[in-house]
Amino acid sequence: MIEKNIKSRKKLKIISVVFIFCLLMLVSILFINYYVISSVKDKIITEDKAVLLDADCILVLGAGVWDNERPSPMLEDRLLQGIELYRNGASDRLLMSGDHGRKEYDEVNVMKQFAKERNIDSEHIFMDHAGFDTYDSLYRSKEIFQADKIIIVTQKYHLYRALYIAKKMELDAYGVASNPRRYVGQEVRDLREVLARLKDLFKVILKPEPTYLGEIIPVSGNGDLTNDQPQ
Repeated sequence: MIEKNIKSRKKLKIISVVFIFCLLMLVSILFINYYVISSVKDKIITEDKAVLLDADCILVLGAGVWDNERPSPMLEDRLLQGIELYRNGASDRLLMSGDHGRKEYDEVNVMKQFAKERNIDSEHIFMDHAGFDTYDSLYRSKEIFQADKIIIVTQKYHLYRALYIAKKMELDAYGVASNPRRYVGQEVRDLREVLARLKDLFKVILKPEPTYLGEIIPVSGNGDLTNDQPQ
């Protein structure tokens, strides 16, 4: 009987330690998310304020494309917002940053074609073929495309992390949110974003090089230098 009570107390102690550990982890994750959001929320601005910035470029962050021909609804909304900022004079350069790591999947050419179909000059549209994630996109916008002052366009839930990364890379960055509608699966994205903020908090401390760097192509030049196929 005594031995049974000792085992029960040991089991209860283990459960208590695991519970406290999980609780501390949860509190830490929530605190980090609060810190990331609160540290950059003032950098999210309205379109009329963005027009006054005279930024080096408007950075449109990639998202899914369908059949390598058309953007997903989420990406379409980002592109429309970026194009509107361009037309209103926030910057005369668009930087389309997305995943083109495989021939059969190409976000950036879809993004550029979308803008060209809306009468945006091809020379003003740059493609970052190696924007495999948000960190890589921001790193490359500074180091490869030589942008110092940027306007980031993405959905608001994603904008906090992008602006936080930009801040830690000493970019003069502002964000315009693109949220004209509700997206299917947004609850899952919101949950994943909580963990992504935690990951990138440590990533910007370590500052690893992105997946791929390559030659410098200043965003002040000709966007057609980033073309990898006939336009």
